[in-house]
Amino acid sequence: MKDGETEMLRAENEALRAEVEQLKNELIRLVSRNLTLSERLEEDLEMRRRTDVARELLKGNIERQRNADLQDDAQLMALIELRVEQENPHLDADFDAAALARLLGISQERLARLFRHQTIHRSADAYIDNLRVLTALRMLREKPMYTIAAVAEESGLRNIRTLQRRVQEVVGMTPVEYRLLFTRDL
Repeated sequence: MKDGETEMLRAENEALRAEVEQLKNELIRLVSRNLTLSERLEEDLEMRRRTDVARELLKGNIERQRNADLQDDAQLMALIELRVEQENPHLDADFDAAALARLLGISQERLARLFRHQTIHRSADAYIDNLRVLTALRMLREKPMYTIAAVAEESGLRNIRTLQRRVQEVVGMTPVEYRLLFTRDL
């Protein structure tokens, strides 16, 4: 191979590396943008649910919402979200569907039926797991000094392996890679 060809191949290789780096940066930007948009959507949906709950409360249905035998699934879901938001029981690794049913004063069967028919979650346990993953993602973004083990423990995910598996399933990257998206420029 001639020196000229070698130099040409090196230059081409360098150009390809630069293009790969540019594509990587664009991917990171797009993932970050998608996460931001997802968070905004989640916040909008949460605000709508809160508004609906507030309307119900203003209509004088507060006693009905406290009733353990609520018949209206939408109100029961709103009550679940309020209790979870206020008390954060999902941060306890031992909190499960049975504990949620006890917290609300309803049967496990009623809770299972509610999640089967009224939510995008397969079960109350899937809902609780989702809350834990969202908490872990928030902690990875907002608490860069926390160890991965601390994030796993404080988010209720029990251990690092579970945190790694769930974050990989949800965002397609490891917790460390996810954190680097937000701490890269710090």
